[in-house]
Amino acid sequence: MDRLFIPGDILLPGKGIDMELWSVIACDQYTSQPEYWDEADKKVGDAPSTLRLILPEAYLELKDTAAETEKINRMMEKYLEDGIFRTAENSFIYVERKLKSGDIRHGLVGMIDLEAYDYRADSISPVHATEGTVESRLPPRVKIREGACLELPHIVVFIDDPENRVFGAAGEGESLYDFELMGEGGHIAGRRIYGKETEKIENALASLAEPDYLEKRYELKGRAPVIIAVGDGNHSLATARLCWEKIKENLSDEERKSHPARFSLVELVNIHDPSIKFEPIHRVIFDTDAEKFFEEAEKFFANICGGGKSRHKITLACSGRTKEIFVEGLTIGSLISVSQQFCTDYIKVRGGRLDYIHDDETALELAGRKNCAGLLLPAMDKNELFPSIIKSGVFPAKSFSIGPARDKRYYLECRKIK
Repeated sequence: MDRLFIPGDILLPGKGIDMELWSVIACDQYTSQPEYWDEADKKVGDAPSTLRLILPEAYLELKDTAAETEKINRMMEKYLEDGIFRTAENSFIYVERKLKSGDIRHGLVGMIDLEAYDYRADSISPVHATEGTVESRLPPRVKIREGACLELPHIVVFIDDPENRVFGAAGEGESLYDFELMGEGGHIAGRRIYGKETEKIENALASLAEPDYLEKRYELKGRAPVIIAVGDGNHSLATARLCWEKIKENLSDEERKSHPARFSLVELVNIHDPSIKFEPIHRVIFDTDAEKFFEEAEKFFANICGGGKSRHKITLACSGRTKEIFVEGLTIGSLISVSQQFCTDYIKVRGGRLDYIHDDETALELAGRKNCAGLLLPAMDKNELFPSIIKSGVFPAKSFSIGPARDKRYYLECRKIK
């Protein structure tokens, strides 16, 4: 199998740049809290910052997106012209992110080959989405990327590496940054991995793609394997793929091999890293005929039985009552899909509005209100993610959450895409 994740020429701010002001959280966080971004704007002021290279989604309805995009593109060019960047050539960056909880998340920043990734529902690509892609969200993002000379990653991708082969191969390296992130983001440090050290990492990753290993771990039975799964930022990666599809039409076969737009900068994380915790996202229906909920939900889930060995617990909640039901034989992805379908169909018949709630206690409290009902889903075991995608396809939207907003990736590294 071709190399899926490779080193690249990674741009970082040079000496004299305040790294805390440079690095800001992913643009799709705090979308209902523009005050968070207003405060970041005040703090950054005129200092060089990735805040000037993105448009926070909290501002999408408040600002002229076309004008903001033009401003961003000009600032990217200005930063390049002003020489504020240094280049870590042909390198990975090994990242240690200390979260507010005290957990340390280990990552590797490098490049995904977009030829090995396809976000579409029928994809059999080795780099695979975990959740369904909303294609209507892609055209505006494509327009932004087409005019940009730089990319900044907030994409996090997972490998299923229980023996920690890949990160175990990462040796010591030159310190590139070490600082506190703004907004309770914790602490981050990065080291450069290059030369023969990158080969060790690539070889370890290749071992996870060996046919015998894959068959033993997943019982593929003719199914296409997944080597890398997108954990966060799938729409950004899908945007990069669409842009590459357009660009490569006008390139020769030789030019396609190394064109910068063929690749996308991401952070690779082992799903078995102790810091990675999957949390369920529950379903609560408001303004509905709640009294019928228990009756119809029990009947629906009692008639479901898949052919697998798994057993998952769901909890029905309504009017202060709860009931646990065990569903046999479905992958976690299939269970979430049928649960979503039940809620959607129930609303069509009984009326109501569906919302997605992260916290168990909050979901139970909301489901206990008048004319409300809830379906609480189980947390996903880490070992279930890859087998579920391989056997059942991508998860529906709002299937699981990976930590609170403050723990999401911060923009820091950049790469030229033109």
